[in-house]
Amino acid sequence: MRINGKKWLSTALVLASVLLVVWIAFGSNDLGKTWQALKSLDPLWTAGIFCCWFFYMFFDAFGYWIYFRSEGFPIRLGRCITSSLICFYYSNITPTSAGGQPMLINSLRKAGIPVGYGTMASTIRFICNQFVVAAGSLFFWLLNREFVAQQLGSVIWIIRLGWIINFAGIPLVLMAAFRRSLIQKICSGIISLCVRMKLIRNRDVAMSSVTNVLDTYHTALRELLHRPGRILAQIFCAAAGIMSLIGSIYFVYHAFGLKGTRWDQLITVSFLLYVSACYTPLPGASGAQEGGFLLFFSRIIPDELLGLALLVWRFFTYYLFLIVGVAIVILERWIISRERKKDNSQRSSGDARGTDS
Repeated sequence: MRINGKKWLSTALVLASVLLVVWIAFGSNDLGKTWQALKSLDPLWTAGIFCCWFFYMFFDAFGYWIYFRSEGFPIRLGRCITSSLICFYYSNITPTSAGGQPMLINSLRKAGIPVGYGTMASTIRFICNQFVVAAGSLFFWLLNREFVAQQLGSVIWIIRLGWIINFAGIPLVLMAAFRRSLIQKICSGIISLCVRMKLIRNRDVAMSSVTNVLDTYHTALRELLHRPGRILAQIFCAAAGIMSLIGSIYFVYHAFGLKGTRWDQLITVSFLLYVSACYTPLPGASGAQEGGFLLFFSRIIPDELLGLALLVWRFFTYYLFLIVGVAIVILERWIISRERKKDNSQRSSGDARGTDS
């Protein structure tokens, strides 16, 4: 499939996700009552949902800014925010979020950050985010294990599978730092098997890609372990950002005037939904997030408000990143195009003066 085909497929999946959520929110309810319920949203609690979106984005960018400043790069925080938004945008429109990291690194390169440092920063942020998600979800799960058993007993196997997949990234990353040769051999065996099954055509290209990734993880972790202060700073930013994203459900719940479920129970279910759906290989985990929300919160949010709560929650945790992200991408391209035209104009003027002289 050509690149344009992949872009169209991703766009179609995102649009299908939007239509699905709108249909769930409006299709099964009386339209007048639905609009009335949306109009009755508490403005203060709704503002809190937006703050969750903002802090999630801000602390992601802040983590990058801290890292680059500690490495001696005088990058502005605003530029890191722009790059983070571009990363979120491409992560949310590409399967398995594959496009986010390359576009982040490319955006940072335009801001004067070498590709190696951009890759390193992205790797460190990924490691810390995975640690926070695995540790945070386990903590709240154990804290409210009886509540989870009552509310989600029928889908507990999905939660366990999701947590194992998310947690698996942590020991693999650590092994990449301390047992790199072992991981290299395992990857080599897997690639050889895939070549025999004709899933991979060029073994050398695949091994070269894996080696580059392992080198990056190895260097990033070694650097972090020798600087514990940086580890704490990055984990703090990851924790603040992830908790802002996960905590948005608390504000959605109260924006509709609902009561009866404690804040920590809402956070627990939100965490477990995240780990259960985030590994789905579709743009923005579309389908899994929507279906998971309806399933996980069916006993917490009344049926008549469940679809609307999904619409509001999904807008602030997914669609708003797309809206702001596409605006930032267009703005960045316009700025770069303008700067190129300015440089070309200055060169032309310089050549003309040189000819006259």
